[in-house]
Amino acid sequence: MSPEELAAIHRAAFTQERAWASSEFSDLLANPLTHLEAAAHGFALWRGIAGEAELLTIAVAPVAQARGIGTGLMTTWMSKAAKTCTEAVLDVAADNISALRLYQHYGFETIAKRPNYYRRPDGHADALIMRARLPFPVSKKSSGELRP
Repeated sequence: MSPEELAAIHRAAFTQERAWASSEFSDLLANPLTHLEAAAHGFALWRGIAGEAELLTIAVAPVAQARGIGTGLMTTWMSKAAKTCTEAVLDVAADNISALRLYQHYGFETIAKRPNYYRRPDGHADALIMRARLPFPVSKKSSGELRP
């Protein structure tokens, strides 16, 4: 998947915040510690450093959402990361409920908050910093409720 394709998917998926430019994707992909997991209409970009895997971004085009693509990408990147890392971290907008549910399904728990981190057209949203142990314990619960 080219940097231009990544940027187009990112732009379509992230309408509330600034989407990443193709040049940003090019720079990240040039780093040997950065890994791209691609699927039709989606991707996950992560890096592993000193035993920690960081999910930089994950995006699925709106036309393909709710079809299991995000779940597949999460399983793929976390499985690969577990080969060399013992924990995974990410940040997510506190108002991104579908992403929070997905991450909690993979064992992520909130460890910190960055107030007003994401700029929105109508204000700001907090960023939640989340962490999970690797290998990951996928939750068998499907209550749909968010854990505090």
